[in-house]
Amino acid sequence: MTVQVIETQPIEGQKPGTSGLRKKTRIFMQLHFLENYVQSIFDGIDGVEGKQLVVGGDGRFFNDQAIKIILRMAAANGAKACIVGQNGILSTPAASHLIRKLKTDGGLILSASHNPGGENEDFGLKYNGPNGGPANEGTTDKIFERTKSITSYKILASGDLDLSQIGTTQVGNMQVDVIDPITDYADLMEELFDFDAIRSLFASGFSLRFDAMHAVTGPYATEVLQNRLGAPQGSVVNATPLPDFGGGHPDPNPIWAKELMDCMYSDTAPDFGAASDGDGDRNMIVGKSCYVSPSDSLAVLADLAHLAPAYSAGLAGVARSMPTSGAADRVAEAKGIPSFETPTGWKFFGNLLDAGKVTLCGEESAGTGSNHVREKDGLWAVLLWLNILAKKRISVTELLKEHWQRYGRNYYSRHDYEAVETEAANSLMNDLRRRLTDLPGQTIGALTVARADEFAYDDPVDGSHSAGQGLRVFFDNGARVVFRLSGTGTQGATLRVYLEQLETDPSALDHEPQHALADIIAAADQLAGITARTGRNGPDVIT
Repeated sequence: MTVQVIETQPIEGQKPGTSGLRKKTRIFMQLHFLENYVQSIFDGIDGVEGKQLVVGGDGRFFNDQAIKIILRMAAANGAKACIVGQNGILSTPAASHLIRKLKTDGGLILSASHNPGGENEDFGLKYNGPNGGPANEGTTDKIFERTKSITSYKILASGDLDLSQIGTTQVGNMQVDVIDPITDYADLMEELFDFDAIRSLFASGFSLRFDAMHAVTGPYATEVLQNRLGAPQGSVVNATPLPDFGGGHPDPNPIWAKELMDCMYSDTAPDFGAASDGDGDRNMIVGKSCYVSPSDSLAVLADLAHLAPAYSAGLAGVARSMPTSGAADRVAEAKGIPSFETPTGWKFFGNLLDAGKVTLCGEESAGTGSNHVREKDGLWAVLLWLNILAKKRISVTELLKEHWQRYGRNYYSRHDYEAVETEAANSLMNDLRRRLTDLPGQTIGALTVARADEFAYDDPVDGSHSAGQGLRVFFDNGARVVFRLSGTGTQGATLRVYLEQLETDPSALDHEPQHALADIIAAADQLAGITARTGRNGPDVIT
């Protein structure tokens, strides 16, 4: 097989975000676009000659074709071997686990996570390092710099590759191992949790509905929840991964998982509901008529993780992204363990996990994980909840009420304004940024500003500095609002507004969050001029 050296030139718009490069699928399919970025990854990690990589994705449209291109390029660049999920499928946490278990030199994960899929929707690609986690900022900077100077890429001229059969083949001088994408991950879950206790829970009549949203987690959840734990057949719904996720939006939140929410708020609701996203790294937890916010979920897991075997000795510490509520901080303080506040992006947790400073991490965007991998992990979070419920034998609602009575309740919500015209979004943020130093002491609606800043982070492990991570405004009643532009969209800009209010009065813990946050919502709009600047009467998504 011949190694071809294809002349090319830089293509604009290949700067990776917090989770790699995400664009419309048709852009990735354009001449040289994918190849340029893959070669830039290889060059940015000092080449792949003699290296071993994990390659897989969430099965969205173009996943299989892109993987075959990546394999031919890896072979042309001298890689020793690639481990690939059957049919090109690997959930993101499963890929992270394989990188760590097999001690490979990293991996390429093809996914746009919770973004919709299909020929007219979204696609993504990211490099994860040898620790199994997303590339650090230094590596992503090198990759981006290479995209701006690339002049050629290498690819092997070969016929079609068969990824449907488990086994070993050769692509040029490179070995390709096509593996069962599920078993290694399922075995890991069985090591972490008390499967006997969870089986007993299901045997007692406990009912579950897990909505895989026609995404990658379906086969994993079917194997673990139904085949190994004994949940009744049909407990996992929408379990067949589809290239377009069945035309849905595979984001596990009350808006896009409406089918699950309707079920959980019905008269025939099961005891426990959960959903996961496109690549399996996010989760949503719901009880009977009881939605659990991701921030509350992280706090509950931090409090009760010791009920699962893997965490019985306690946690080294807890980390959360800055926009996530401070609920987990209160748990950490009560337990006498460290808590860390990081920028958004799982790569920031990786250093803390590798250094043994934390065991549990979470983000308000429905991502939770632990030191078992270096990614957030949707099914893992569901299993930890089930392990806790199997030990406590109370409902999700009762569990939350117990938690709030002990720690207080951080009323919390995120308002997303999607596909905002980029110039308008940047102008809003820049104008607010310029006013930050003047805000303390000002009265905004019913609230008075105590302090305001732009969040920056100094990594306690490697000393790196990350600036410009979100605008924060704190009020004198303990409320907080955060403004950020998201890096996970593929068109326009997504303005995210995070709203939080701590309540410790035991008689005021059962309010509807949007009602409890009404003054903060009004202040946020007034502060940033959201309605006037975006022309929106309200957010597109409220979680």
